[in-house]
Amino acid sequence: MALQIHVLDYGDIELETSFLVLGHECGRTRRVPVYGFLITGGSYPVLVDTGYRDNAIMESLGMRGLQFHDNMIENQLAKHGLKLGDIRYILHTHLHIDHAGKDDLFPMNTTVVLNRREMEFSVSGIMYPQYPKPDIKHLVDRIYEEEAIRFLDLEITQAEEIIPGVWCEPAGAHTEGSMNVIVETSEGLACICGDVIYDFNDQIVNHVHTNNWMEPRVTGNHAGSKREEKGAIKKLLNNYTFLLPVHDKPAKIEHQQVVGRLGMQVPGPLTETVAKRDWFPM
Repeated sequence: MALQIHVLDYGDIELETSFLVLGHECGRTRRVPVYGFLITGGSYPVLVDTGYRDNAIMESLGMRGLQFHDNMIENQLAKHGLKLGDIRYILHTHLHIDHAGKDDLFPMNTTVVLNRREMEFSVSGIMYPQYPKPDIKHLVDRIYEEEAIRFLDLEITQAEEIIPGVWCEPAGAHTEGSMNVIVETSEGLACICGDVIYDFNDQIVNHVHTNNWMEPRVTGNHAGSKREEKGAIKKLLNNYTFLLPVHDKPAKIEHQQVVGRLGMQVPGPLTETVAKRDWFPM
């Protein structure tokens, strides 16, 4: 059976637009989704990211959480016939406030998988308070339970397999320990890329405040250099057929350009097509 990625809707958040795209519409508020991803068709069900803990916790960043009953993680999994205890692995693109907030709902025999560098970075204080205390303390508790957590060393290994057809690679952007999750689908490689990309339209298709050809706009929220962020986005566009960020709908990529958008399943039908830009102006 071919691997399939199902997009889970964990609710929305309201935040300032320039947080998403550097220098864009400063002072304006935008509402964006928070997605998780369920990978089925393999040896075990695999979950990528668990969303934010509750609406109140988003206030610590000056943001508004909009999470309702249908968005609860157990209800999202139930739509696919699964319970919390059915998930074998939880993979984390990184550990920010809106990515690892529900791990403590899962039993200790569900193994949480993350890049070791991200665990180190989460307690460095560099991006405080984007790493909330209850989320990180729970992960520390998992270290002392047998097989409850698995650390990857992606800066050294460059890639580590989780199940056949699913592996992780270093993202090289957003946070020092962010990782991408690669899924081998029947229509090409899909990459769940966390927050390396927030907004396809403003960062890549229209690449606001950017003149150079094929030059992406970076996010307004990253720990590394602008050049590292740009390079990481270019790598995604160059290597994968599908890109799935956490705060925007999935995109189909051809020749390093966004050619279409998808709905809540990858592979799946395009819900929107995007015109390619000619390499050479007429």
